[in-house]
Amino acid sequence: MTLWSKNVSSLPVSAVLPELLSALRTSSQVLLAAPTGAGKSTWLPLQILQQADFSGRILLLEPRRLAARNVAQRLAELLGQQPGDTVGYRMRSESRVGPTTRIEVVTEGILTRMLQQDPMLDGVSLVILDEFHERSLQADLALALLLDVQQGLRDDLKILLMSATLDNQRLQQLLPDAPMIASEGRSFPVDRRYTSLATHLRFDDAVAKQVSQLLREESGSLLLFLPGVGEIQRIQTQLASLIGNDVDLCPLYGALPLSEQRKAILPAPAGRRKVVLATNIAETSLTIEGIRLVVDSALERTGQFDPRSGLTRLQTQRVSQASMTQRAGRAGRLEPGICLHLTAKEQAERAATHAEAEILHSDLASLWLDLLQWGCHDVSQLQWLDTPPENNLIQARKLLQQLGATDKTGMLTAKGRSMANLGSDPRNSALLVDAGRDADRAATAALLVAILEEPARGSADLRDSFHRRQSNWLKRATQLQRRLQVTGGTADSDLIVPLLAGAFPDRIARRRGSEGRYQLANGMGAMLDNDAALTRYEWLIAPALLQGSSQPDARMLQAMPFDIDSLTSECPQLLDRRTEVEWDEERGTLRTWQRQQIGELVISSQPLAKPDEAELHLAMLRWIRSKGLSVLNWTPQAEQLRIRLVCARQWLAEEAWPAATEADLLASLEHWLLPAMGSVRDGRGLKQLDIVGALLQLLTWSQRQQLDTVLPTHYTVPTGSRLPIRYDEEKPPALAVRLQEMFGEAQNPAVAGGRVPLVLELLSPAQRPLQITRDLAGFWQGAYREVQKEMKGRYPKHAWPDNPATALPTRRTKKFSAPS
Repeated sequence: MTLWSKNVSSLPVSAVLPELLSALRTSSQVLLAAPTGAGKSTWLPLQILQQADFSGRILLLEPRRLAARNVAQRLAELLGQQPGDTVGYRMRSESRVGPTTRIEVVTEGILTRMLQQDPMLDGVSLVILDEFHERSLQADLALALLLDVQQGLRDDLKILLMSATLDNQRLQQLLPDAPMIASEGRSFPVDRRYTSLATHLRFDDAVAKQVSQLLREESGSLLLFLPGVGEIQRIQTQLASLIGNDVDLCPLYGALPLSEQRKAILPAPAGRRKVVLATNIAETSLTIEGIRLVVDSALERTGQFDPRSGLTRLQTQRVSQASMTQRAGRAGRLEPGICLHLTAKEQAERAATHAEAEILHSDLASLWLDLLQWGCHDVSQLQWLDTPPENNLIQARKLLQQLGATDKTGMLTAKGRSMANLGSDPRNSALLVDAGRDADRAATAALLVAILEEPARGSADLRDSFHRRQSNWLKRATQLQRRLQVTGGTADSDLIVPLLAGAFPDRIARRRGSEGRYQLANGMGAMLDNDAALTRYEWLIAPALLQGSSQPDARMLQAMPFDIDSLTSECPQLLDRRTEVEWDEERGTLRTWQRQQIGELVISSQPLAKPDEAELHLAMLRWIRSKGLSVLNWTPQAEQLRIRLVCARQWLAEEAWPAATEADLLASLEHWLLPAMGSVRDGRGLKQLDIVGALLQLLTWSQRQQLDTVLPTHYTVPTGSRLPIRYDEEKPPALAVRLQEMFGEAQNPAVAGGRVPLVLELLSPAQRPLQITRDLAGFWQGAYREVQKEMKGRYPKHAWPDNPATALPTRRTKKFSAPS
């Protein structure tokens, strides 16, 4: 018996090991639900290696670097080895894998790169996706790519999805043939308690009070879950004055140095206790030694990508029930424990069952670049638990084209392929590729990317970080230079701004007003703290931005000042020469300007007396887009034609009618308005444009004839009067007509081939409303009797027959006898 096969019965997952091994022999995909502490991450992979008789390696995917390193360390210790022997790991900036490695613990981005470099995954028998309930973007992408590999290249490749809380229904819909295996958890009970925080206290004060009280009442070390680093640091300060000297306070979050993270994970020294203040990094995979008590704030901080701004907004929200279960499980690893959820039990029970998948609210530029490299140009070609949202994909395509990664058709360029091979964020990859073969530029770009990947907390001035050159940045920069295959060189601060401008042109910023406010080249606002030293500079480039939940402007996390003349001289491709028009209030007409701009930021501007006609017309279109369609000559006839087109598209969907909502027409001005502009040179000419004629250009000749037939502008009533039909985008079409002129009409008139009845506004001889109906036959047989009684007395010289459906229509006052 080997060291790591002892005490098997003490691990709950051992009870389902035979069933799991059998499933792996017969099925391509297997689902395993095993609670926290069951041994699925730190024991099971070794058993599969020993007993499943796989000829190839096992890849174990972990969602975080800290978890990957610790899982690999634990597995190696069970073998009496060091990482790099039978068990190794790979992650960004670090790799411990040797020729005898059979189990590789990898982070999610690493697995995607391995798949891109070798879609066959040659030499790999099994891929385990651990903690899949987190539904990270990279895990969803990895599953989609692995299923594609299974389907087209490797029907012998096995996939095992593991978590404490799997969304079984969704997974079984995607993987109907995958066996679902459930393991029981440890026998140690966890007393789950619930309490709402005191409303009269600040969040930090209320949490610190609950933690200190639980520490006084109970023994053992405590794990406190908080939404973010800010709360960790503030509550750590609070607790320092509330708890005894025998308690160590240990923060735990991803940006901490490894030594500090290890301090939080290892057991407290003899005779001492510890309080670990953690983000949701401690929710899964990590074994934090000695924890008996858990306090769960029931909050987490997530990024919500806004495709309109291209920025990610941090949002604090309630965690899911699955996360609360995971957090509570941390208290029962070694002995009976207590978990205090800082929320009412009723509120906890109303929380979402599982967290929303990251793919639904993330920046998808990296994902789309990966898909293009994979050869996938349509997300529907792959199998997804949640399909990537189209709005986010549109923004991703736009950014990749702006960076030069794709051409106008959306295909990868040579630069795009180089970017994809680097495996970094697309903007960082563009920065590295733009450095080229020049050693100094490559060294500068590599150091910049290392800093952007793991930014220092504190100063927003990028120059401070650049000159500090921490060891982790230098190590990562060396790795990136190896990928670029450019060695040597010296990082030069003079090269920073030109390199950043190529990857972040939309984040060039110009000061506006005071109080640290700036406008970005993409038109959005950004800000620095009012007392920040950087606010004295007019021009900044801010590669790291964060959209707050309460501020309209994004916060600059990192920025670099520069001289605009030097930048435009060195990077003239950033400048866009535009002809623009503006309304001159004094002259009452349009004036034309020629401007040099970086995005929305105007660098220089001068008036044009005789602009080129083509440029002038395009400038007019941009002006119309900014002001809206109301600046054009919308006669009643033009507006009715537009609405008829909208109705035709809605009611006669079998025909290819053009889109004609205001938003659609603004988007397609070049198609329908530009050809009608002819010799228009000013605002007066624009106001005189024939909009009816312009809109008709959207239609073929046969469509024009069909439109007049199925959605006519007028309706001929029984008297022969040709009356206008009034169309509306929101309401049914209407016809105002004197009641006597409808005598003899038995059925309600309709348009759209009889599909849409007209609303009849039946009028008195004095043109006042008598009745509104879409059922003329019903009116004749019903409510008409009351109208007849009242109108006979008021208008005795007009006809009020007893049988109006067969009476002769009239416009006159002389009575006509109705036929018997």
